[in-house]
Amino acid sequence: MRRFIVEIGMGIDLHGQDATKAAQRAVRNAVEHNSLPGLREVGGITDPSQMIVEVTIAVPVAPEQVNTSAVLEMLPYGDKSIRVVSGGMLVSSGSVIKELGDTSDAIIVANACITVSVPD
Repeated sequence: MRRFIVEIGMGIDLHGQDATKAAQRAVRNAVEHNSLPGLREVGGITDPSQMIVEVTIAVPVAPEQVNTSAVLEMLPYGDKSIRVVSGGMLVSSGSVIKELGDTSDAIIVANACITVSVPD
């Protein structure tokens, strides 16, 4: 495999303390401003399922509770895999708004690293 691109993204859940939602937003942030025409033109990829997409997500709370299937649904193509690790950031908003699903005043910040590789 040859690494084609590495993208970094950040996602935040301001209310509700949902690490999966923050992780989904981090993945979306990493891919939403990218177009990869070079996959076809340079890499010779004619079928998007040929590309290997590896995702690493860093969240500050309970990595094992992130819904990895829901996070991978943010990616439109490829043979996808995901690894969730401790990281990201947890900060205080200073307020709890129960109507928005808050259970605490925590803001969850997740980071994503997405690597797309193509066959040699």
